[in-house]
Amino acid sequence: MSSTDSGDLPPSFAPGSGAPGWRRVRREPPATPPRARGAGGAAAPAPAPRRRQGPPPAAAQSRQPLPSSLPPRDSGTPRRPHASRARAGSSVVPLAPRGQDGVERTRALPAAGATRSGALSPPPRAASSGGPTAYPVRRSVHQPGAPHPQRVPAAPPPTRAAQGDPWAQAPLHPAGPPVPRTDTARPRRRRRVRPLRWLAAVLVLVLALVGGRVLWLAHRVEESIGRVDALSGAADTSGETWLIVGSDSRADGAVQDEAEGARADSIMLLHRAQDGTAALVSLPRDTYVEVPGYGGDKINASYAYGEAPLLVETVEDLTGLTVDHYVEVGMGGVTSLVDAVGGVEVCLDYDVEDPDSGLVWHTADGECQRVDGTRALAYSRMRKSDPLGDIGRALRQRAVVSAVVSEAMSTRTLLSLTRQDALVEAGASTLTVDEDMRTLDLARMLLAFRSASGSGLTGAPPIESLDYEPGGIGSAVLLEGTTAPGFFESLRDGTLTPEDFNRLSG
Repeated sequence: MSSTDSGDLPPSFAPGSGAPGWRRVRREPPATPPRARGAGGAAAPAPAPRRRQGPPPAAAQSRQPLPSSLPPRDSGTPRRPHASRARAGSSVVPLAPRGQDGVERTRALPAAGATRSGALSPPPRAASSGGPTAYPVRRSVHQPGAPHPQRVPAAPPPTRAAQGDPWAQAPLHPAGPPVPRTDTARPRRRRRVRPLRWLAAVLVLVLALVGGRVLWLAHRVEESIGRVDALSGAADTSGETWLIVGSDSRADGAVQDEAEGARADSIMLLHRAQDGTAALVSLPRDTYVEVPGYGGDKINASYAYGEAPLLVETVEDLTGLTVDHYVEVGMGGVTSLVDAVGGVEVCLDYDVEDPDSGLVWHTADGECQRVDGTRALAYSRMRKSDPLGDIGRALRQRAVVSAVVSEAMSTRTLLSLTRQDALVEAGASTLTVDEDMRTLDLARMLLAFRSASGSGLTGAPPIESLDYEPGGIGSAVLLEGTTAPGFFESLRDGTLTPEDFNRLSG
């Protein structure tokens, strides 16, 4: 293709020599005077526009058709050094004058104003004044003498129709290089250690073991504990009441003397009012009362006459409270219970050598000492060497029971399986309860006992005389106001105070 062959190039450019060819020049219409208004003020009609006549310029007539093809580069036919290397149908613009090799640098313009994708190309940018219009160009990357690369159209992506689905025409995957797939398995994620879950599992296991242990001990107690029909069946009163009796029966061999039968050596009434207030009242065993069916006598005589049922009825007549549960502890059981918990600590502020109880106490070793079961039994039975007599003995008995309860509910016992077994064995062989009492009732009794001891609501009711002699029964203890009606009324209501206990008016 020679520089004179313009082909489809626009007439504004003449390739080859670079000399400008024919160019269309816009002609401005000649200035016309203002249109005169005709008669009546109407404007005269404008002259018709002039049309250009005549043949087109000579440059336009000299256009010749372009050859259909050029000789290949490797055919040996010489090519003109200044021939264009642009594709047929595109326009070229001189980039610069010829170089030393005589080859004219060109740039290719898109043909027909369309891009490869089919969209219209942007309009040409306006050139500076006096210069040609600037078109978007693409620089040629081929060097002179290099073979023209052949374009290979990309294969269209496979469609679902090619896979046998005539209704799906969409491509299976977007055009572009395929993404390589690997058949290697995904690495396993490391499991994170969850300490809270392990801790919760351990706690659940521990609670299950503790619960199973408690249920087993409760079953063992209920199966081994002694039962007695002691309740009177009277109408129930407010609150909950337990009658705790210490029996000095000689049958178990704990007490060695010439007395026969069984006696209530210790009588304690534990009451928990409706508001939760717990109080523990020690009734002296020589308290003068009216025994149903026997008249006036000492309260412990009722146990000798009719044992547990008659004692319960006598206490109910004295206090006005209905006994809900009955608990009896043999004197021989005191030794076993104290030894089961590893001994208890008791206090006494004077020296004692009592031959009847066998208690030997020296304050040089301390006013508070830790004793075993044998010394604890002598401590709780001593009466003749006590300045307060039966009142002092009731205080010591209550101190021993409180110490045993505290040790039984301590952390040291709860964590020791050996102590638990020994305590259950001693309690099962020592305690005797009513027919309706269960392990839960026994546990509530221990809690109420501990609450009363902690609040100071423990002791004997107000006493009017320690040497009351009604005749025929010897010396007895007379309660204030003859049976202390105001005291037991406050006990039922839960309004007692520590000052209401252990008062002696006579």
